[in-house]
Amino acid sequence: MPSLQSLRRKIAAIKNTQKITKAMKMVAAAKLKRAQDRILSARPYGHKMREVIANLSRRVNRSSHPLLQKRTARNIEILVVTSDRGLCGAFNANIIRKAFEFIHQSEARGSKVTLSVVGRKGREYFRRRPWPLRQQWLGIFDRLSYEHGIEIGHDLIESYTKGTFDELYVIYNEFKSAIQQRVIVEKLFPIEALDQINEGTPQFGGSYLYEPDEDELLAALLPKHFQTQAYRVLLESSAAEHGARMAAMDGASRNAGEIIKKLTLYYNKTRQAAITKELMDIVGGAEALK
Repeated sequence: MPSLQSLRRKIAAIKNTQKITKAMKMVAAAKLKRAQDRILSARPYGHKMREVIANLSRRVNRSSHPLLQKRTARNIEILVVTSDRGLCGAFNANIIRKAFEFIHQSEARGSKVTLSVVGRKGREYFRRRPWPLRQQWLGIFDRLSYEHGIEIGHDLIESYTKGTFDELYVIYNEFKSAIQQRVIVEKLFPIEALDQINEGTPQFGGSYLYEPDEDELLAALLPKHFQTQAYRVLLESSAAEHGARMAAMDGASRNAGEIIKKLTLYYNKTRQAAITKELMDIVGGAEALK
């Protein structure tokens, strides 16, 4: 039977842990509000731009720009977006599990896989695995800005143009709500033509007139498109991370409260038993003196 002192220390330690998890939940909730506002503002622009580019790619000469050219998928790169910190539930585990599945599927089709990672958790996991890490971006979520989207987009565009890989996929958590995230596998390179237009989306027939010209327009528009999509993915992951951490810390705080209740009840029973034993010893000693 544990001593009363050890039980008091354990209860005090769990109470301190509960204070920490409650504080982390409040911090995550405050950050989530800001991140949610940013992604809800950026998401419509990113989705509409992707739709416009996909629609445009149906009507232009795909050989006119390297980002539109399709190649045999001998080399595939996967951009895995994880967090820099833990204590966010299954946020990173879901991403890594989906990346594993996609890597094995790609290798089964005969493709060679390389990885780029955003976030320390992805780097720490995959650097001990057999797949080479081509690029890594760490510590950007605390100061996330559009410049990070430009930096990542520029690196990916340059690598794809040089032929480092033939296709690029990104795996990240899409923000749905404060308690729900969805793992997304999205193809970025090359651009897929918009074969099916969603209901309610206007579809324009014929061809486009370009001013100044098609090549110059694509050279300016396509890099901006990929930088925008990279920034949108980072915003999605940031908001999803804060939501996952808030939910995880809320669950940890509730679990700590339940453990404290059980230990307090056990402490009281143990204390009562010790008092009863002492009383019995006193009564027994008094009886012996008689």
